[in-house]
Amino acid sequence: MPFVTRPRFNWSLRTRTLALGQRTLIMGILNVTPDSFSDGGHFYSPQHAPERALARALKLLDEGADVLDVGGESTRPNATPLTLEEEQSRILPVIQSILEHRPKTILSIDTFHASTARRAVEAGAEIVNDVSGHLWDPDMSTTCAELHCGTILMHTRGRPQDWPTLPPLPPDEVLPLVLTELADRIKAATAAGIPRDKIVLDPGFGFGKRLDENYPLLAHFDQLHRFHLPLVAGVSRKGFLAHTLTQHPSLAVLLNGATPSMEDRLQATTAANVAAILAGAHILRTHDVRPAVEAAAIGDRILATR
Repeated sequence: MPFVTRPRFNWSLRTRTLALGQRTLIMGILNVTPDSFSDGGHFYSPQHAPERALARALKLLDEGADVLDVGGESTRPNATPLTLEEEQSRILPVIQSILEHRPKTILSIDTFHASTARRAVEAGAEIVNDVSGHLWDPDMSTTCAELHCGTILMHTRGRPQDWPTLPPLPPDEVLPLVLTELADRIKAATAAGIPRDKIVLDPGFGFGKRLDENYPLLAHFDQLHRFHLPLVAGVSRKGFLAHTLTQHPSLAVLLNGATPSMEDRLQATTAANVAAILAGAHILRTHDVRPAVEAAAIGDRILATR
């Protein structure tokens, strides 16, 4: 994977424009769910919402997050589906509370439901981050076009309940599949009226790509620049990183066959984040903001120096 000259963009959001490319921006993950794969229940409970989520949001902002991505429904395999009312009851008070305390915060809503996206943007969110790339709700593209919000189109292969039984992808088929299907998502979004200057792409690490199937995406992340759109890398604490650690002979004794905890995936996440930056990622989506800010400082300096 060669180092790249990272292209610069002005990302048009709902009420403002965000400059991308001069430095790596950090999107902090704020899950207000009881069952997300990494931090389910840590920052949400019915008895303490939205206070616990607000405290986490302020910490992420103080550590250097440029954007907060608020999600109310887990997309891990076997997660319990939510009603729209339940999803919205989780995220809307949190959005309101964050903006009351930090009015200038740039918020993204992590949802694949068009009605939730609409209510979140009307409450003050600037960005809709849809893990399905607008596939799971046929109204999502037209809704985002009407809302004039920023839009993250992510690639996914199947739905979470399908992932354990998906046939394996040969290494040389991963990148072509993602490139072809992202091209389709861009075409559908723009046909629905979303301007290109509102679109950012995410190749969807871990979303229908199992374990080592993610490495062709990371190794050839620079190939995503062919779309001439900004790029998000979301590798934070992903299972493919943990799997690699368990396979490494130097770590076998330390791990003793156990899967690394979420906290023990931090250094692997940092390594993958730097690789993505050097391949031209504009935004890192992460649970651990301070380490990502530090990784970005080094990665950005390397890009600037070359």
